[in-house]
Amino acid sequence: MDDTKTPETPETPSTPEAAATPEVANSAAMPRGEKKPKQPKGEKGEKGGKGGKGGKGGKGDAPAPEPEGPPAEPAPRARLLDFYEQRVRAKLQQQFGFKNLHQIPRLLKIVLNVGMGDASKNAKGLDAAVVELGAITGQHPVVTKAKKSIANFNLREGQPIGCAVTLRGGRMYEFLDRFISVAVPRMRDFRGLPTKSFDGRGNYTIGIKEQMIFPEIDYDKVERIHGMDITFVTSAGRDDSALALLRELGMPFRGETPVAAA
Repeated sequence: MDDTKTPETPETPSTPEAAATPEVANSAAMPRGEKKPKQPKGEKGEKGGKGGKGGKGGKGDAPAPEPEGPPAEPAPRARLLDFYEQRVRAKLQQQFGFKNLHQIPRLLKIVLNVGMGDASKNAKGLDAAVVELGAITGQHPVVTKAKKSIANFNLREGQPIGCAVTLRGGRMYEFLDRFISVAVPRMRDFRGLPTKSFDGRGNYTIGIKEQMIFPEIDYDKVERIHGMDITFVTSAGRDDSALALLRELGMPFRGETPVAAA
C-alpha cells in the first residue's frame, strides 16, 4: 500500500459571486472601456451635498417674509377736489351760461420749474434743488437739459440747467390746497397775486422768489435760496373764465377778497 497522501486542494466556493467581494465582482463584470457611474450630488452623503446645509440649493425654498402690521390704507380724497365738484362747477356754469358740462373750465395740471443757470459750475446746487422740489411736491423731479448751444451764455446742448415737476389728479389739488392755505400767506410783503399773468389761453403763471415759503423746506439744510415758476394749466380757452375758476378755488388775487374753501 502506498502511504503517500495527495495534497488537499482548497475547497472552491460553489458560486463565483461568493468568492469575490461586491466591489471586485462589480468591477470584473464591467467592460474595460467603461467607467464606474457616479452617484448624484444629492445622494453623496447624509448631509445632502450643497442643498443639505442650507447652501445654494436651499435659498429658493425659503418663504418670503410677510409684511408686519396692517395693510396701508388708501390716501383720502383731496379736499379741494370735492369743493370744486360740489360748489365751484355749479357757480361757473351759472355765471357763464354753459349748456354742456364739458365746457366748464377745470384745472388740468400744475407745472413747477426751477432754473439753475450755473448748474454746469455748481452740480451740488442742482442736486439740492432736485431734493427740495421733490419734498415740496411729493414727486420726483425731472432734470431739464438745454435744447441748443448758446456761446454767449457758455451753454452747450444737452447740458443740465434745471428741474421740473408736473402734477395731475389728486396730488395736484393737494399741492394747490397747501399753496393757497400755507405757502402764499408766508410770502414777504404779500399784497395779493397779480391778475395780469395770463397767457391769453387760460393758463396762469406766477414766479416765486424763494423756496422758503413752503413748510416742507428745512431752513438749516438750505444751501442756496432760489426761485421757481408755477404754471396753472386750465381747460378754459379764455382768460376771464380761467380767472373765475382760480378765484373760486381760493386764489388770493390783488384787490379781491379770496374765497374760503369749505
